[in-house]
Amino acid sequence: SALELVPFGIKPLLRRAAAYEALERYSLAYVDYKTALQVDCSVQAAHDGVNRMTKALLEKDGVNWRQKLPPIPTVPVSAQTRWSVPSAQAPGANTPPATAPRGEGDKTAAGMDRARVLKEEGNELVKKGNHKKAVEKYTESLKLNKECATYTNRALCYLSLKQYKEAAQDCTEALKLDPKNVKALYRRAQALKELKDYKSSIADIKSLLKTEPKNTAALRLLQELNRA
Repeated sequence: SALELVPFGIKPLLRRAAAYEALERYSLAYVDYKTALQVDCSVQAAHDGVNRMTKALLEKDGVNWRQKLPPIPTVPVSAQTRWSVPSAQAPGANTPPATAPRGEGDKTAAGMDRARVLKEEGNELVKKGNHKKAVEKYTESLKLNKECATYTNRALCYLSLKQYKEAAQDCTEALKLDPKNVKALYRRAQALKELKDYKSSIADIKSLLKTEPKNTAALRLLQELNRA
């Protein structure tokens, strides 16, 4: 009901997402968290929610989980800017400091929007198997906004291109932003295994298993490492 009154309101989106998550309706929760990030990409709760839902959907529906998602609405620019301007009507909305010079917030928002577009373009190229071109898109995106998911996505491409040092470096950068990120730990472990640094690779897998003890891919990799 709140979203009918204020379409793309951050708080109702996050609270509905949390309710869907509690009901184990993960795909609907994922859509709401993703929509919230379109409105304001600095909301950490939405980033965390997307990460949790991605894991849950991957376990539930396998690698093709994205194909089963309901459509994610496109947030109009007017709704995005409404939340980035300090306003008396929106107490508690994520607003930039009131002292920021005019136009600076817009520039940052525009940069983050561009970064998101470039990341999405990179994701599409990965789906088509064009990892080299995807690396270029992710690199451009990271110049505008250092985001954990962009680093782990580029690391995936580097693994496919057998550029293991670069893959490990990207995962390290991602882990600076999110120290328990499962994808970053797993992909760095893969890269380190190829670089024959088995000890560090095992350490990464063990860190990952503290967060997700039943992660089958990680358990399989640990078996391979123990045999190596």
